[in-house]
Amino acid sequence: MKRANYLSSCPVLIKHLINQESLIKNAAEATFGLTIWELIKLRVSQLNQCAFCIAMHTKQAREYGELPNRIIGLSAWQDMPLYTEHERLALKLCEKLTQAQPIDDTFYQTLTDAFSAQGLVALTVAINAINSWNRIVKTFKPDVEFNE
Repeated sequence: MKRANYLSSCPVLIKHLINQESLIKNAAEATFGLTIWELIKLRVSQLNQCAFCIAMHTKQAREYGELPNRIIGLSAWQDMPLYTEHERLALKLCEKLTQAQPIDDTFYQTLTDAFSAQGLVALTVAINAINSWNRIVKTFKPDVEFNE
């Protein structure tokens, strides 16, 4: 079945999501870094089983210099010695938020010890944004392009 082209069917709304990505990128650069941003986009897309976004964010992560073994190991990040403490905290937060798990006070304190308030808000918005994109893409199913 051919599905609607979400980019052209409602360009005003999609433009806001695209503009949000630019704002998130700027906030990520200023607070927690583009590496973490790409890792969370890829991990959330894995959790949501969004093939289009996995392909896109794998390519983007490689363009930002991410190493193939860190991309491959991301699905088992808890058991891999490849990620920094900041990356691990961001990945744990992205899993909790994506799976609608509570953020208890102990974990929140750990987050605030590692990230500034601005950084934690930006990280939370970034996680929310990629979840939103995953849901849009899973509804409209654009063609997946996984070109190396």
